[in-house]
Amino acid sequence: MSKTQGRLDRLAPAWRSTLVYALFLLIAVGASARAEYPEREIRLAIGFPPGSGADLYVRYFAEKLKLVSGGTVIVENKPGAAGNLAATYVSKAKPDGYTVLTAGGSGLASSMSLFKSPPINPFTDLELLGTLFKQPWTLVVDAKAPFKSLPELTAHLKERGSKGSYGVATPTGIVMAEIYKSVAGLQTAQVNYKTPADAMNDLLSGSLDMLMADPGFARGQTSAGKIRPLAVSTASRLKAFSEVPTMAEGGVPGIDLQVWWVTAVPAGTPAPIKEKLRGWFEKILQMPETEKVFAETGSDLFFSTPEQASAYLRQEIEAWKTYVRRANIDPQ
Repeated sequence: MSKTQGRLDRLAPAWRSTLVYALFLLIAVGASARAEYPEREIRLAIGFPPGSGADLYVRYFAEKLKLVSGGTVIVENKPGAAGNLAATYVSKAKPDGYTVLTAGGSGLASSMSLFKSPPINPFTDLELLGTLFKQPWTLVVDAKAPFKSLPELTAHLKERGSKGSYGVATPTGIVMAEIYKSVAGLQTAQVNYKTPADAMNDLLSGSLDMLMADPGFARGQTSAGKIRPLAVSTASRLKAFSEVPTMAEGGVPGIDLQVWWVTAVPAGTPAPIKEKLRGWFEKILQMPETEKVFAETGSDLFFSTPEQASAYLRQEIEAWKTYVRRANIDPQ
């Protein structure tokens, strides 16, 4: 053996030790980076504009998420395409836990039937963290309108025929209204809006006969004496709106629709980050304040595991196929 070879042999153990130490440092640094999440702001994407009922819900979660995570949380409004603009945006974001979708799971489910080519596949483009809450939908009219009940509105719309109109800004509202039209034999025209606020303005100006609205947004307008809710979309009355009858009580049976909300991240987001986010949302839902806030809008907290959320979404996709057929809606 040469002298050079002998020196190399003696150095080998030292090199091996150095390599092992370097690998240990890399693993430690990686673990530390994961433990420090979030290192920058988390963005909650929502498919509705500022000031909408949905926006109010998400801003509540953003405020509490900031509290439990110790980081900065920003609400990013991306209205359009029945909520699919926000879902698509999140699906294409970097899967690092800093872009989170807060959306109506019913919107994700209904899109599979309302569009010939759905913008995203929620099972492959996103990873669900869990559900948040359920809420009904409401049929409202201008408080100055002469009709005080759903039967009176139905009679009015029959008289107006195709000259009657309703406003809507969400798939749930469209389906609820179209089933109502089908059951009651109405020809009321559908007017689509980008935002609930725009639809509300036209209702109050007399341009629309009725509006399908989420209860959070409708609650404030009702309290202000601007609108009158005539029916809720659930099979039974709500505690928060006990004075408002169901569609069935108003002569339109077979409607039992609820919107449910879910959180999701881009596919491929690391498991430790998903667990942190899921844990934070779970803490928020366990706060007494959260239950009180959402109960006031007629909503029920609805927390689930990612597996349960995915199973529920599959169930809802099938249910919405039936709803869309009943509403005689052709996929776009």
